[in-house]
Amino acid sequence: MMQLDGRLSRMLHVLIHMDRADGPITSAQAAQMLHTNPVVVRRTMAGLREAGFVASEKGHAGGWRLVVPLGSVTMLDIYRAVGEPRIFAIGLADPAPQCLVEQAVNESMSDALNAAEAMLIARLGQVTLAQIARSFEVRYASCEGQGAEAG
Repeated sequence: MMQLDGRLSRMLHVLIHMDRADGPITSAQAAQMLHTNPVVVRRTMAGLREAGFVASEKGHAGGWRLVVPLGSVTMLDIYRAVGEPRIFAIGLADPAPQCLVEQAVNESMSDALNAAEAMLIARLGQVTLAQIARSFEVRYASCEGQGAEAG
């Protein structure tokens, strides 16, 4: 089974935690939240830093902090900052076939995949991190006192 690329989901998760945090979040803290390695966090956060969404601070009280309001960032922005991971696991068996049947299949598959990708990209551009954070807040408020985690 093909491994799914969780970079977008992971970074959306961390960014919302960063917005709620009192100070910077270390790579180790983020890695614990995401059940991954701090090196993976640092590597992925580098793209967010280059895009201007986060900053890193060195030293004892250092770590990563959000430098933009959640309402100004969309899921598409983060998708691009993490390197535009492949959206679909479906692909063409032979991108340059001699067989006319496979050429027809490729044309139909490519049209369908391109249309689906365009729809997904458009939707990612419509959802801000503030909207995701509000959804969390509603969930958290309805679960308070029931042992629900914000992590």
